[in-house]
Amino acid sequence: MAKKIRIGVIGTGGIANGAHLPGYAKIPDECEIFAICDIDSKALKSTSEKYPDIKHKFEDYKKLLDMPEIDGVSVCTPNYSHCHITVDALAAGKNVLCEKPIGMNAKEGAKMVEAAKKSGKFLQIGYNSRFAPTNQTLKKFIDAKELGDIYYARAQALRVRGIPGWGVFIDKSKQGGGPLIDIGVHMLDLTLWFMGHPKPISASGVTYQKFGKRSDIVGFMGQWDYKNFTVEDMAAALIRFDNGATIVLESSFVANLKEDHQNVTLLGTEGGAEAYPLSITQERHKSVFSFSPEMPNKNINTHAVEMASFVECIRDKKQPLVTGEHGLMVAKIMDAIYKSSDEGKEVKIL
Repeated sequence: MAKKIRIGVIGTGGIANGAHLPGYAKIPDECEIFAICDIDSKALKSTSEKYPDIKHKFEDYKKLLDMPEIDGVSVCTPNYSHCHITVDALAAGKNVLCEKPIGMNAKEGAKMVEAAKKSGKFLQIGYNSRFAPTNQTLKKFIDAKELGDIYYARAQALRVRGIPGWGVFIDKSKQGGGPLIDIGVHMLDLTLWFMGHPKPISASGVTYQKFGKRSDIVGFMGQWDYKNFTVEDMAAALIRFDNGATIVLESSFVANLKEDHQNVTLLGTEGGAEAYPLSITQERHKSVFSFSPEMPNKNINTHAVEMASFVECIRDKKQPLVTGEHGLMVAKIMDAIYKSSDEGKEVKIL
């Protein structure tokens, strides 16, 4: 029997307990959660009680990284600590799955990508939407040229009342931004993947703060501290690429809409598509028709597939589906959108 991949998880908050730890726990024949770490002793104790078989618990992540037995590390900490923990983990010879976004900005992302190159290990970024069976199917249609040249896309992550009432999501100094860097990045990464990662050359963006600092707005995800709300609650952007394609991106924590809206719309020369729910539209025989492909396990937990893929990449020594370079491209676009909003003009992406 092949050796189990040993995993260390740094950060035992919501994303660790909601995605990473249960994902690894689902494949006990493939991997072992060897160690966990959190600077918050209460959070560490709580998680330890849920997973009593984990042998090692630390409050200092460097002690976890010092363990030669560990093959891969999940970085599940807030955005502001992604960079230095990931860089240290790579330098310690660990493969890394870092939760999205890659870092607070592209400068941090570049450091992380460079650290991966120097270490000889790989860096995977936690954009789990790519692992959805429907998105995998749509990508196969795209790669088979069923949509032709994709020249325009719309990526949307819009919540009706979805400001998180926990964590640091409303703190710009620790999060880097609001819905754009939290949920908008998911749909942007997915869209870039569908389009084959053309090179972004510029972005024109706007951000709004219309609801976050108000005490009279109800929270469907817990009530946040409106007095300390320092991020945007809505952002929109037009992103241009060197091949002439464009993406319109919209992301909001609070919007007066009928319901939450998450989708990617693709327009190509031979067909179009909607990702959520999956539908493809084409013209044949002088008629236009739409169809919805069906596939097994389409409601599978994408985080679980993401963790299994991370373990597989370590075991088989192959590159992940979502690379550090992909995460860096998203970060460069995020930087340009925020800068464009601040300066009130289109910003070049280098």
